[in-house]
Amino acid sequence: MEVKIAPSILAADFSRLKEEVESVETADWLHLDIMDGQFVPNISFGPDVVKAVRSHSSLLFDVHLMVHEPDPFLESFKEAGADRLTVHVEACRHLHRTLSNIRELGLRAGVALNPATPASMVAPVLHLVDLVLVMTVNPGFGGQRFLPETLGKLAEVRRMVERMGVGPVELEVDGGIDSSTAPLVVEAGATALVAGTSIFREPDRSRAIARLREAAGARPAPS
Repeated sequence: MEVKIAPSILAADFSRLKEEVESVETADWLHLDIMDGQFVPNISFGPDVVKAVRSHSSLLFDVHLMVHEPDPFLESFKEAGADRLTVHVEACRHLHRTLSNIRELGLRAGVALNPATPASMVAPVLHLVDLVLVMTVNPGFGGQRFLPETLGKLAEVRRMVERMGVGPVELEVDGGIDSSTAPLVVEAGATALVAGTSIFREPDRSRAIARLREAAGARPAPS
């Protein structure tokens, strides 16, 4: 799979969000982190912001629900313009049902793992998803340092996907991704890179995205 770049608007300047979103149109996806203050120790934004941003971007909306028991919110994020909804293993009482509900809404479905959650937790639902998100930091805040111990889990998920013959399944990483960590996660099997600070801190966003693509291509992802 070609490596996708997904800027996270959590790192954007929300006082000029329209311009910030338009500045990353050379990326593949737009990553939108939804935090409820319960599952993670922070609150970000909800469907209204997603809907407002939708009118200013043609990118695939990769919506990451860091939300405890997300089922009541699935439809509202679909209506707001989400293309994919990713939910956490740790946040869903009935994960299989939640992922099935996302698919029944006509959306792509993803499943996410926190750093301390073993890769095996996604095995029973791999046939229901098009993406597995491996958190490479503990979720809740942007700008954190990459956790190198997550590389083994990335490789384990990639082997699991190949062994089970499901797919195509994107393997996404989120947390501390920049030009130095991108080659490491791609070598471990990542096919989609979420990057916030490393893109939005740069004045030239297109150049920052291009630099990340170049770094990600330094070592090819497994076929």
